Amino acid sequence: MNGTSPRFLRIIPLGIVLLTVLARPAFSEDIKTLTEKAKVGDPEAQFTLGVSYAAGHGVPKDLSEAVKWWVMAAAHGSTEAQDILETMYVRQFKDPGVPRDYSEAMKWLVKAAEQGSPGAQDLLGWMYCKGQGVPEDYAEAAKWFRKAAEQGYAAAQRDLAILYFRGEGVPQDFAEAAKWTRKAAEQGYAPAQRDLGVLYAEGKGVSQDNVQSYFWYSMAASRPEEKEHRLYLIGKDRAAKKLTPEQLEKTQDMIREWEEKHRGSEYPHLSSAHVRIKKGLGRFGQVTSPQ
Repeated sequence: MNGTSPRFLRIIPLGIVLLTVLARPAFSEDIKTLTEKAKVGDPEAQFTLGVSYAAGHGVPKDLSEAVKWWVMAAAHGSTEAQDILETMYVRQFKDPGVPRDYSEAMKWLVKAAEQGSPGAQDLLGWMYCKGQGVPEDYAEAAKWFRKAAEQGYAAAQRDLAILYFRGEGVPQDFAEAAKWTRKAAEQGYAPAQRDLGVLYAEGKGVSQDNVQSYFWYSMAASRPEEKEHRLYLIGKDRAAKKLTPEQLEKTQDMIREWEEKHRGSEYPHLSSAHVRIKKGLGRFGQVTSPQ
């Protein structure tokens, strides 16, 4: 990336680079061979070459050259490169000692999104929602959320559902909001499970159903590692008060069936960098607050 901003280079996570170098096996190819592979689009070679330049391993240390190769690797689907670049991007929001340079940070994100990375597409949607690095444009946000959602990316499915619920960038449509919320919830994505509990409680996009509301709140509340776990518990307790003892027993059976069916499943999650970006941008939203 010729002309990479010096301010942007200040936020390269060198600790991560050094850990990456130590964690990877010794480079099995010389720099010339690695460069030849990188130039023809090999993402593993592009990522490794970026690490080489960042660490000064076999080549003069050159952070701008490292960024160039990481951007190429990220655009070709390298999750390792995307993680490093996401972390760099996070520090644009979180580190008060680093001047903001959204347009420079956006370059890799747009490249990766256009290459089909669902994580990058979801983050790009967020950028359009918040007007950071790009003009605020909810219709454009919906476009990128949809691209990621259609690939099964749970966070984007929920983000698209929120836009449908609010009528921002798309016509307001509670049924569409419920459809996309369910897709994310059924993958085990706790924020969407909570949202689906709300939709059932209020009968928006689905038939009002207190049993289903309690069930989905319970599923969200079963994930204690979630940062909004306390809110999920509050919603669950409120939903429980609307049920008869027989309905509570029925819901417990539903929960046991879910747990048995999904035993050993890997629930969707965002990278820690992705989560910190969203936190740095501020709360995007949820379908509504529990009543």
